[in-house]
Amino acid sequence: MGEKLKSEIFKFKQFDVDQTGCAMKINTDGVLLGALADADHPKTILDIGTGTGVIALMLAQRFSGSRIDAVEIDNEAAETARRNFESSPFSERLTALPFCFEEFFEKYPERQYDLIVSNPPFYINSLKSPQKGRRVAKHADKDFFENLVKRASAHLARNGLVTLILPVDTAELVIKLSERYGLFPVKRVNTRSFFDSEPHRVILFLGSNRNGLEQTSFVIYKSPGVYSEVYIKLLQPYFIAF
Repeated sequence: MGEKLKSEIFKFKQFDVDQTGCAMKINTDGVLLGALADADHPKTILDIGTGTGVIALMLAQRFSGSRIDAVEIDNEAAETARRNFESSPFSERLTALPFCFEEFFEKYPERQYDLIVSNPPFYINSLKSPQKGRRVAKHADKDFFENLVKRASAHLARNGLVTLILPVDTAELVIKLSERYGLFPVKRVNTRSFFDSEPHRVILFLGSNRNGLEQTSFVIYKSPGVYSEVYIKLLQPYFIAF
């Protein structure tokens, strides 16, 4: 991955990410979403639950003509993301806002996005984490996801996409909920640890077009502790180690 320093800073090839004050640290889910989320030359992007801001930073590196809003309900994490944005080469195109997505959309009802991304909380009906910050970052319920797709659909530009990374069961739930609001799966990337293991995450692309579903598979490890060639190639533009 990046180079981790004692001060909780990860150094990437083009930017640094300070994780101070963020309950959810940089992880595989986030960097995969940052590297794979896509739309047709997106000019406007929204990152919901930005945390450290790493996904927004990766998208800013990938899409040089884009402007990115990043919302984060945790004030301390939002401040950390703001600092990360300001210290990056993409600072003029990145904005961190200390809101939940509902508050953000109410405050800016006119905003439309070509790409909306989120690495959302996803432990539905499971044991709650005893740590408050981590609990907020990692737990949600059915109403949360319905509200997410409902609000996102209303603020998606024509031909725009919503891209989420989710556990397999949660992805199936989100697909059903999304159809109520005119969003349909156009692509899903079934992500697994090894070639012979079952998928444990789905990167789900939702849009208004229902003319078919593209399915692909992504494998993270070639063997225990050894990344696959496709993973290395995907993250090479970002990770110093690659």
